[in-house]
Amino acid sequence: NSNRILLLQETLTMATATFQTTMGTFKAQLFTDKMPITCGNFIDLANSGFYDGIHFHRVIPNFMDQFGCPYAKDPNSRRAGTGGPNPNTSFRGCDGRTYQRNGGGGIPDEVGQPHQRISNEPGTLSMANTGQPESGGSQFFMNVAHNSFLDWFDKSTPSAHPVFGKIIEGYDIVVAISKVPTRSDNPVQPIKMISVRVA
Repeated sequence: NSNRILLLQETLTMATATFQTTMGTFKAQLFTDKMPITCGNFIDLANSGFYDGIHFHRVIPNFMDQFGCPYAKDPNSRRAGTGGPNPNTSFRGCDGRTYQRNGGGGIPDEVGQPHQRISNEPGTLSMANTGQPESGGSQFFMNVAHNSFLDWFDKSTPSAHPVFGKIIEGYDIVVAISKVPTRSDNPVQPIKMISVRVA
């Protein structure tokens, strides 16, 4: 039982994600207290090795780098951008509760509450989704501009992309990734995520 308590404490305090890519390493602080479901999902995927070997499938300068689709293990996959976690799997949130992904692998949206009002500023990590409720799964993006129109509380567009972390080291690498030559927003020279781990 003391082991279970220890494991729970580790889950609650894990907050730094290390991203090792073929273009360099960067780190992000996760907002585990404000976004416990989104961060718990991300930690579960990262520490299980889900993201290892996946390529960045969509990068746009002065906008963002998108990543996390399992189909993008093949850098030229036409299905890149459409995949997510296995449906109906469960994970532990950073609040200690267990959550279940839906039939599409999506998680509950953390939007609508005052403490969740975090803007899509440069260097933030934000959930990708289809625009439908609970469609965020494994894909996320790193903002390289202040994309306030993606905020759930910005009513200029219907977009609602919850921010769950911020890059604290190696932001220049994220900007460099956004500027590589692309074909239909996909890097010509594939950029692989070697590993993502949260500790």
